[in-house]
Amino acid sequence: MSARNIILCGFMGTGKTTIGKIVAARLSWAFVDTDQVIEKRQGRPVAAIFAEQGEAAFRQLERDLCEEMAAEWRHHVVATGGGMVVNPANRAALMRAGLLVCLDATPEQLAARLASKNDRPLLANLTGEALTARIAELLASRAEAYSSIPYRVNTGSLSPFGAAEAILALWRRV
Repeated sequence: MSARNIILCGFMGTGKTTIGKIVAARLSWAFVDTDQVIEKRQGRPVAAIFAEQGEAAFRQLERDLCEEMAAEWRHHVVATGGGMVVNPANRAALMRAGLLVCLDATPEQLAARLASKNDRPLLANLTGEALTARIAELLASRAEAYSSIPYRVNTGSLSPFGAAEAILALWRRV
């Protein structure tokens, strides 16, 4: 039980927030979503940061937050933004911060979970096979980053509580 934080990464719809809140409750730790931290500190939504300052500025805010987590945070369960771990420096900082776990599911499972969501700009106005194909494309573009994370939990066939238990079992072993 040496990991001082548990950080969940993975594609949208894998359950980072839902599962992270369960894990945090079981440990009596704080739950934090990195996009929400950035939004609160910047006083505006991520979309506005992108629009007003550009993606590079947002990615710098993510890098700074990763370094802060590695240096200072204790007893947090963290849900990262979907693209945060694409940057190798961010992955390294998150691994220093605690147990980094990548949550996985198939494109079909993710499409089923995300079909009714309308707050995902990368998947806007897509349904059915087009949605599944776009998810598969995005997963392929992030495959190298996600596959470099040694701890993984496939949430496709697990309930949120089952996935939380799998993460807690990993944490107990590390």
